[in-house]
Amino acid sequence: MTDRQPLLGGIELGGTKCVCLIGSGPDDIRVQVSVPTGAEPLSTLKHIKEVLRNAITVHGPIRALGIASFGPLDRCRTSPTYGSITTTVKPGWSHTAIVAPLREAFAVPVAFDTDVNGAALAEGRWGGATGLSDFAYVTVGTGVGVGIMANGALIHGFGHPELGHIRVARKRFDEWPGACAFHGDCVEGLASGPAITARAGGPPHLVPENDPAWALAAHALAQLAHTLVVASAPRRILMGGGVIQGRPSLLEGVREELLASLNGYIALEALTGQIDRYLCPPGLGELAGPLGALALAATLL
Repeated sequence: MTDRQPLLGGIELGGTKCVCLIGSGPDDIRVQVSVPTGAEPLSTLKHIKEVLRNAITVHGPIRALGIASFGPLDRCRTSPTYGSITTTVKPGWSHTAIVAPLREAFAVPVAFDTDVNGAALAEGRWGGATGLSDFAYVTVGTGVGVGIMANGALIHGFGHPELGHIRVARKRFDEWPGACAFHGDCVEGLASGPAITARAGGPPHLVPENDPAWALAAHALAQLAHTLVVASAPRRILMGGGVIQGRPSLLEGVREELLASLNGYIALEALTGQIDRYLCPPGLGELAGPLGALALAATLL
């Protein structure tokens, strides 16, 4: 990257923190600042505006702004509530307008999508899915989200995929009700950070390796991966997020459970290569999410 690349702004709006960036890609990040995602949206958005204004003052104007947000989101441009978060589990943030106040503040084109869709774009542009037209990105953190690229484009319908909320086959004898406020034992309710905390009685980074919560989370995530394999036939599944980053052994458990679940019906290794190259961490690591916001902005150039 050089200074002649168009300067872009990005906001990764997460359930715990928001990351604000100015730059043009992974080799040209001029500013990266995190702010807490408070319970009061107006205060958080005000803080984000201040960070970006200060960065623009130092580094110059941006050509476009990308917003990669937790959801669900209203992405229908004909909707009166386009550009807002809808029925989120994040306290205080349901039905919050995101695009309008930020577009008004910076007077540039704004791209708006989910954090996982943004991360998928970034991984395809700069990371672990470069050169692939069909792949999936899964994040496991405060929630579980999925972005799917098919034939070189993100999958959208009336909204965006919410595969973290699919119901899956439960591990035999596991009758724990799950932690999702909407669905109980969906994948997010069984394998997200809050789900592991609720099941194990402590935050994931303090839960021992041999705690049954990890095997049960691996089973649920493998069921999600099984669904992706048979539904969209991705050439690679990238699985990241805070829970995976904090406990890398979880990914190995997901691989084992996925192969057991498929039971030879689809010969993944013959079609795509070794399982550790098929189901693998994101190439951009913990920057996949923040760079997803820049990747969204880049689509507007």
